[in-house]
Amino acid sequence: MSSEVVFSTEGQERLAAILKRYPYKRAAILPVLHLAQEEFSYISPAVEEYVAQLLDLTPAQVHEVVTFYSMFRSRPLGKYHIECCTNLSCFLRGGLPLVKFLEEKLGIRVGEVTPDQQFSLATVECLCDCGSAPVVRINNRYYGNLSPQKLDALLEELKQQ
Repeated sequence: MSSEVVFSTEGQERLAAILKRYPYKRAAILPVLHLAQEEFSYISPAVEEYVAQLLDLTPAQVHEVVTFYSMFRSRPLGKYHIECCTNLSCFLRGGLPLVKFLEEKLGIRVGEVTPDQQFSLATVECLCDCGSAPVVRINNRYYGNLSPQKLDALLEELKQQ
């Protein structure tokens, strides 16, 4: 395990508080993985090993959880992580063409990061904002009633930041 993969002092305090809430260490795997993702940005194999040691699990057991749940990232994301809703309302209002637009505009496919590390792209099943379809979420901020033109203007604005 890499010596870099150790929770900060605050992270260690939060870990202790999490572990107090569970009768067995292994039961705390989801909140501990959330904490690890906050601390390290994504769950690398080294982070999986670290969490496994903390919870008396094998790295394979931790990996199974990381790869099962879509909220855990096993790769770094771009500075701006774009999630496009593909559920029924967004699909019917042009969500898939927005995904294609983003792939072409950014030069990446879903699941990839731009070479400059500025943007990463993902699809999600539902962003729970059907009344504003099609919707994307960028770094946990929602944008709705989008068209390729509106999305293009938003991307240009983000590039200037």
